[in-house]
Amino acid sequence: MLVNDRRTSAFAQSADESVAAQILALCIASHHSGLIDCVDPDGTDKFSRRMLKVDSESHYDEARSRAERLVIERSRKLLDDPNLVSCVQQIILKVCENDQNETIRRYMIGLLARFLFSCLIDADRTDTADFTRPSSATLRPHGRYDGWDTLANRLERSLEEFPCKNNVDELRRQVAARCMDASDRSKGVFTLTVPTGGGKTLASLRFALNHAARWKMDRVIYVIPYTSIIDQNADVVRKILEPEGSEFSSIVLEHHSNLTPVKETWRSKVLSETWDAPVVFTTTVQLLESLFGGGTRSVRRMHQLANAVLIFDEVQTLPVRCVHLFNNAMNFLVEECGSSVLLCTATQPLLHDVDKSKGALRLRGDAELMRDVPSLFTGLKRVEALYCRKPGGWTYTEAAGLAISEMQACGSSLVVVNTKAAARSIFELCRADAGSVPVFHLSTSMCPAHRKRTLRKICRLLKRKHPRPVICVSTQLIEAGVDIDFGAVIRSLAGLDSITQAAGRCNRHGKREIGHVRIINLAEEFLHSLKDIQAGQEAAQRVLDEYVGSEGGQVIDLQNPEIIRRYFQYYFFSRAKEMDYPVDSKRAERDDTLLNMLGENLMAVNECRMPPPFHLRQSFMTAADAFEAIEAPSQGVIVPYSKAGEDIIAELCSAFEIKKQFSLLKRSQQFSVNVFPNVMRTLQHAQALHEAQEGTGILYLEKRFYSEEFGLSGTVTGDMEMLHV
Repeated sequence: MLVNDRRTSAFAQSADESVAAQILALCIASHHSGLIDCVDPDGTDKFSRRMLKVDSESHYDEARSRAERLVIERSRKLLDDPNLVSCVQQIILKVCENDQNETIRRYMIGLLARFLFSCLIDADRTDTADFTRPSSATLRPHGRYDGWDTLANRLERSLEEFPCKNNVDELRRQVAARCMDASDRSKGVFTLTVPTGGGKTLASLRFALNHAARWKMDRVIYVIPYTSIIDQNADVVRKILEPEGSEFSSIVLEHHSNLTPVKETWRSKVLSETWDAPVVFTTTVQLLESLFGGGTRSVRRMHQLANAVLIFDEVQTLPVRCVHLFNNAMNFLVEECGSSVLLCTATQPLLHDVDKSKGALRLRGDAELMRDVPSLFTGLKRVEALYCRKPGGWTYTEAAGLAISEMQACGSSLVVVNTKAAARSIFELCRADAGSVPVFHLSTSMCPAHRKRTLRKICRLLKRKHPRPVICVSTQLIEAGVDIDFGAVIRSLAGLDSITQAAGRCNRHGKREIGHVRIINLAEEFLHSLKDIQAGQEAAQRVLDEYVGSEGGQVIDLQNPEIIRRYFQYYFFSRAKEMDYPVDSKRAERDDTLLNMLGENLMAVNECRMPPPFHLRQSFMTAADAFEAIEAPSQGVIVPYSKAGEDIIAELCSAFEIKKQFSLLKRSQQFSVNVFPNVMRTLQHAQALHEAQEGTGILYLEKRFYSEEFGLSGTVTGDMEMLHV
């Protein structure tokens, strides 16, 4: 029995072998379906019902009698090992010492069950795959990687080759040096607060490789919010860590939905199932699914997060409703699984300052890797931001006029807005009035292949020895991780984190004495259906009014960390009730929160006719089914962009083999656009959508509804040519 003191709960005090027994039974009973509900939302005792099945249903006696003798003996030996129970007891005691809240304590023990479930699922699936396809076994390194010292030395040689042409380059070197110095610190939760363009990607990798070497850790996992930038960052790191002659993905493994067929080899497919690689690049969605998602596919990777360095790039993009789930999970991985977490951003979102009774991130005392963040921001100041508020707001015509005048004054200009409608309107106005100057549009109405091609065109024009004048009008997709450098940026009012990211595309490499950023309030931009952006805009408006007043033409210091801190205080305060992931009866049978359902689950337990006779009472499966990393009720539509897109559609319409369809669908991700219900209805009414094959649900768009300039449209954009297949 555990020590009985004031800090332990009744749960901890009664944590005898029955807790370990329930966890093991839960994992075994769930290995086909995903973790089952112990108590479901209506109060049904699902765990007992599953455990007390009559033998005619469970066939337990038959299975036991037919099991191999060695299996039975090995099982008995493991179950009789006193460490089995004592390890569970020790973890429960440690959890109860770290957290005083019973919901969080039980949430943590639920994570322990999910962690062990992950181990079981991975072992089971790996053994099965290697038995049915022996060639798979030869592709698995099983942790036999190039040593951390070898990888760190490759990075050092690459960093030494970087030129130091100006003050920005020198400050990037200082950032990387501080990350190196901090890598000796013991494990924990760290922050890396560096302005956009400060070299966070390689600096954080320098910390991670050396930290992993110092503490004998298993892998580095780089978590990026957007698929639009992940392959760019992974390519940079791969060129450094995988020398010429290395097998592709032997060191740097990418796992995300935007992979091209060239990058996704059979080997990388096998390793993506388990994240069995020294350096993994993945998305926030994949990471959150491994921690909270349903079924068995994603949870299989959860145990690979143990004894790992987790780097979160642009962590401020974490969905607000996931804050407490995320914070508690990171605390679990650090305190119980021996991992380290590094939060990278120019705008730290104060995850350690949220409601501690529901779970705040526990930072180290020396968490920040930079010695003097304010001085660093001052040293890397490359822009002057002007708050150009107008009574009644800026019209689209006025915004386009500002973009043209800024281009004429600074050589190039970028306009970043909050909606696709605003981006298209301002783009068309600029194109009409900019004369011979190239005007480009970027939004998620364009498929990934289209966006990448457009960005390459813009970069070529801007990177010339004598750059050409350019105007680009974009939604916020250009703000994170895109290495592009405009002379001026105009940002429609949004959250200060978004404004700061947009400013990072201005004078990015310090080639000019100062870049110009203009913050404007658009009169015609409607955000009623964009709750996150609207909340950020309102919090930013409050901070801007406090610091520079509501008058137009005032300078705002975007490099001031105190301003960002104030912004997140307002932003989080206004949305505190959303942070424990509320769900309604449509998704979880009752109005509740996922934090509660994965913790004490009191509402469900109170519905029980008698108290459940076991320790874990969570509604695991219901919570997992309700969880969505991204709340986006959209549907993918394949678009006929370029001959490659048209060819994929034609092949899908004629491919009847499942294997070939799957391969084509992977290729089609580069030529797909996610369409929201209102636009979907418009396209269906216009008869612009067709099913590739009846009953497949795979939709493609008629060519005349896709523009080479701004992508998918609800109206005809080109000639009346039909796509014949």
